[in-house]
Amino acid sequence: MTIAALAPFYRWELAFHVISVIAWMAALFYLPRLYVYHCQVAPGSVESARFKVMERRLLKQIALPAMIGAWGFGILLILTPGAISWSAPWWLVKFGAVILMSGFHGALSKWRRDFASDRNVRSERFYRIANEIPTVLMVIIVIMVVVKP
Repeated sequence: MTIAALAPFYRWELAFHVISVIAWMAALFYLPRLYVYHCQVAPGSVESARFKVMERRLLKQIALPAMIGAWGFGILLILTPGAISWSAPWWLVKFGAVILMSGFHGALSKWRRDFASDRNVRSERFYRIANEIPTVLMVIIVIMVVVKP
């Protein structure tokens, strides 16, 4: 199902979708790095309190609105005639990667709550590895959208 009235706004929808995705990805790249550094300070310390503020603000004021924008403008694009060739398989792979990216965002939220209550049990190494997940998903998404294999 598409909505013909959206066709004239396709480029605007696309532009705002890309802007939202860039902001979302920036937050998803940076937040696990903050967790790495947060692991290096003592719970209850002044430094830990500073990381808690930074992590909360990054997640709530940047990552969450950007994710909502990426999803919202993405849905508008889906509803725009001609934006997607439904017979091509690339969009299913892209959609699956976006679902995984959203799940990773949810995991980051849970980990932030753990840090906020001084209950983190994960290591620096864990967060260093987790930091690679959005990169891998981004590569898959970009290849699906640009190359459309």
